Amino acid sequence: MNDTDFNSTNSKLFDEHANLLKALSHPIRLCIVRGLMRKKKCNVSYMQECLDLPQSTVSQHLQKLRSAGIVATERNGLEVNYVIADQRIEGIITILFGEEDLNHE
Repeated sequence: MNDTDFNSTNSKLFDEHANLLKALSHPIRLCIVRGLMRKKKCNVSYMQECLDLPQSTVSQHLQKLRSAGIVATERNGLEVNYVIADQRIEGIITILFGEEDLNHE
């Protein structure tokens, strides 16, 4: 081990990664991201039905994910769908849940 192993001079990078993990650190948000990885895109109404939660609750969690750059929106007429915006997230979720689980519908 050398002095560079625990060097925090690039704290902006550590902050970015920590914020990404903070945004994922809720069971509902993990479920939303995992569901989006399976479906590729989805609207709030569908998520609300699957999660059996009020739309306002789902929207609040989506806003946190969106603020962190984890998800983005795609508009199709009046419908707004959410998609994974940061491909690093797919790697994190795959490590957490295992690839077989993600491919199982």
